[in-house]
Amino acid sequence: MTAPPEWMRPPREEGWFAEDLDHLPEAPRHTELIGGALVFRTSPQSSWHSRLVTGLTTALMEQVPEGVEVEREMTIGLDSRNRPEPDLLVTSAPYDPDRTWYAPEDVLLVVEVVSPESAHRDRSVKLRKYAEAGIPHYWCVEEEGWVPVTRVYELDEPTGAYAPAGIFRGPLRRPVPFKVDLDLTGLLPPRRA
Repeated sequence: MTAPPEWMRPPREEGWFAEDLDHLPEAPRHTELIGGALVFRTSPQSSWHSRLVTGLTTALMEQVPEGVEVEREMTIGLDSRNRPEPDLLVTSAPYDPDRTWYAPEDVLLVVEVVSPESAHRDRSVKLRKYAEAGIPHYWCVEEEGWVPVTRVYELDEPTGAYAPAGIFRGPLRRPVPFKVDLDLTGLLPPRRA
């Protein structure tokens, strides 16, 4: 067994902190910090995943109101030990070309498109962490056959937890965090027999 590269060793006894991600040029492109541990994307993304993220990004960019931005694959500094990277997020923070992460209070919506490698984190770990950070809306999109199925959650402020707000196949219409009207099946190319 070979020793891990030097850059993978935490810079302090307490482990990794969120700001450390900006100082790891050797780390893989999509490195997250979850509970103080570095998490690497270990498998390639499928074409379904990539196209769905692109389709959602484009569709949401066409619908967001003035002063709201859509970002793809940017981290959110939830706290000192957590900086996950969702597939996309919607934010009220103004565009800044040098930004490397967002504060949770500036995030209106987080969207995770589930892959086999990320399923546990997306369905449970991130669901809980995004809610604890006060992010008001969370969508978890999964493949059901060829169809994208989106589980939509809203933050219940009295409990600080997400409450299910619907499961969508085909049309996804929501009044929050802004008026959303999507055709989920139209985000992907038609399936060929």
